[in-house]
Amino acid sequence: MSSSRPPETGTELPDRADLPDDEGASPLDLFHEGVGFRDDLDDTDNRMTYAVPAPAAAPARPADGEDGEDGEDGEDGEDGDAQARVPLSRRLADARDRVRPWSAWTLRAKLVASMLALFTVLSMMTAVFTVTALSQSLIGQVDKQLSDSLLHPVRGGDNDGVAVGGPGADRTEVFLTTDGEAGYVYRSGVRTSLTSAQIAVVKAAGLGSVPKTLDLGDAGRYRVVATTRPIRNLQTGSEVLGTYVAGISTAPTDAIVGRMVVLAISTVAAGIILVAVLGTWLVRRNLEPLRRLAATATKVSQTPLDSGKVALGARVDPIDTDTRTEVGQVGAAFNEMLDHVDEALNARHQSEQRVRQFVADASHELRTPLASIKGYAELSRREPDPVPPTVTHAMGRIESEADRMSSLVEDLLLLARLDAGRPLDEAPVDMSMLVINAVSDAHAASPGHRWDLDLPPEPVEVTGDGARLHQVVANLLANARTHTPDGTRVTTSVRPEGEWVRVAVHDDGPGVPVSLQPNVFERFARGDDARVRAGGSTGLGLSIVAAVSKAHGGRVELDSHPGDTTFSVLLPAVP
Repeated sequence: MSSSRPPETGTELPDRADLPDDEGASPLDLFHEGVGFRDDLDDTDNRMTYAVPAPAAAPARPADGEDGEDGEDGEDGEDGDAQARVPLSRRLADARDRVRPWSAWTLRAKLVASMLALFTVLSMMTAVFTVTALSQSLIGQVDKQLSDSLLHPVRGGDNDGVAVGGPGADRTEVFLTTDGEAGYVYRSGVRTSLTSAQIAVVKAAGLGSVPKTLDLGDAGRYRVVATTRPIRNLQTGSEVLGTYVAGISTAPTDAIVGRMVVLAISTVAAGIILVAVLGTWLVRRNLEPLRRLAATATKVSQTPLDSGKVALGARVDPIDTDTRTEVGQVGAAFNEMLDHVDEALNARHQSEQRVRQFVADASHELRTPLASIKGYAELSRREPDPVPPTVTHAMGRIESEADRMSSLVEDLLLLARLDAGRPLDEAPVDMSMLVINAVSDAHAASPGHRWDLDLPPEPVEVTGDGARLHQVVANLLANARTHTPDGTRVTTSVRPEGEWVRVAVHDDGPGVPVSLQPNVFERFARGDDARVRAGGSTGLGLSIVAAVSKAHGGRVELDSHPGDTTFSVLLPAVP
């Protein structure tokens, strides 16, 4: 198959004429495994185009001066190259990230780990000291036997030349004289001659009166000493001055020390396991009061404390408040803190109740005089006698402010009822129709805005107080109308979202200032010049939205940026 040279990046496109005949054949018959193709028409020349993608993982190109091998262990080579390309520092960093840092360990784990580390260090030091002391003691005994052996007369080659016993029963003798040299090893009464190589090792060791450990290969390891004395040749009967080397095997000593090492390692390992098990149980048992204290603190942290009457009944158990212990001191201090917090919360609740009662009483008492003021103002317009224009204007202003005051009083009364927890009406409410009516009212009140609806094809229902929910939507539309200029597009949407129904009012106005957003649903919250008010506002509209939504088991949300502001009310959907 011929094709042009593929670019450095992209897909190699073979000529159509070079492709195999595909009549009556399946793609698997025409293409090798791993070759992809596409049967869609190309938009430029209406031809069938086939794409042969590059291999998923191309083999690494050998560096200059290196020879590559083709066709051998392709997959294994690719995996090896991939691993080789990962730096060692990166792999170490990944391994370190998988290990929890010491600061993230629990107190129980830290205590147990600390005990194990301390026990292991002390046990290993004790074992090393014990094994070393035992080895030195046994070597000392062998050295004493060597010293005693030098006091006995020696007859060259005689089995009775050295009288030793104890741990070093196997022994060696080497005779170095001007007449010649000989060496023997005695094992269980059997004498074996040393080779010339072994004797050469003895001669090169520089032996003297201080015992040394010498390795004679197959003959074993020996503690040896050397001395100069007359040595008698049994064959000729003559005596010459030479060097006599005596040694005792360290095999029994090495065996005892080896068994001691195994015993020490086994004892340390068993001790580590025992300390780990018992230490974990003891630490767990001693930290149990701290765990109960943490459970009490967690229970208190999950108690809502923001508003209403709060009952902090959780307290640390008296058995965990013994001030003679550290945990008991913390428990006693925690209980005392909870008592103070409980008293402060009760005082706050009582103060809030008095304020709410005052607002409710004052609002209720203001309704009658406000109604009288409005009545007299309306009555003045029906006066048959001529009334001066200034008086007519003044009476109109009185009636207008009385209406505004009445609206404020009604809002305060509604909030007082909601704060008192008075139940609302519960009935099926068609939110789609409710939103249509509210938007129609808003359009009539402000035709300068562009009012849009975004509703699903099917009605969306919730359970609640229809009048209050209408007030929620009306307040959100009034907020958008009041704080945005003419020409602003306001879109009201209703969307079911699982167990919730979202009612959202979106506008492309200037947005809510960032500093005001956390408190925008608070009572008497007012915006600044960033949201210029086109009319009067009591600052209670959005707080009523939040209160009514909460009374229905819902919540409110705000997402505001310049040119993109959305107030959302989420209400429980009808099951």
